[in-house]
Amino acid sequence: MTRLLVAAMVLFALCSPFSEAQDSTPKVQVFGGYSLLHRDRGGLTNTIVDTSLREPNSPFAVATNFGGWNAQGQYNVSRWLGIAADFSGHDGSQITAARGVTLSGLPKGTGYTFLAGPVASFRNKSRITPFIHALVGIDRVGLSASTISGVSRPLSSVATAYTDVAVALGGGIDCRVARHFSLRLAQLDDMETTHNFNKFYGSVFSTGVFTGLATHERNLRVSTGIVFKF
Repeated sequence: MTRLLVAAMVLFALCSPFSEAQDSTPKVQVFGGYSLLHRDRGGLTNTIVDTSLREPNSPFAVATNFGGWNAQGQYNVSRWLGIAADFSGHDGSQITAARGVTLSGLPKGTGYTFLAGPVASFRNKSRITPFIHALVGIDRVGLSASTISGVSRPLSSVATAYTDVAVALGGGIDCRVARHFSLRLAQLDDMETTHNFNKFYGSVFSTGVFTGLATHERNLRVSTGIVFKF
């Protein structure tokens, strides 16, 4: 607890908005770090998975939180305006085992986003630089081929990947630690995707029929890491 308190005090001192330092606008900055994606279920529930795959013993559950990475390259046109290219990846399938149930061979899931758009940065003489951005691009989700065991009958999944339009509206806060180095304390994005989950899961499980799922999802992405400035 003492170490955490000391670390928090040091971080506050480094990033205090009242700590003045000479401000300069980098032409290029590169961000990289950890990302957590809260993916919209799109109406997918444990019951819908069990019913669609005709499993009587309720072996399935639905996951929503997936860890991964986020990277971004930004070119600053002026002190306030920049153009960013944003990339992120998260691993994990939304279809998983229910609590207390042991399943093997669950398909492995991946998700990648490729986005770009304008960034407005509010630079000042303090160490804190808030920013907002509007990014547009694609989101690609996929599940691997596998054979699930531990269910009432062997259940096969087919390797499937879908790519659809994605939009991310959000922003964050950077804390300058040195001239060429900042900490991205937090970046929060409302990321909307346009996947037809009925078609997607219907392709993954050829023996299943999925209906009533969303064709437009609203996800939440949170990222933190290091920014290098040049």
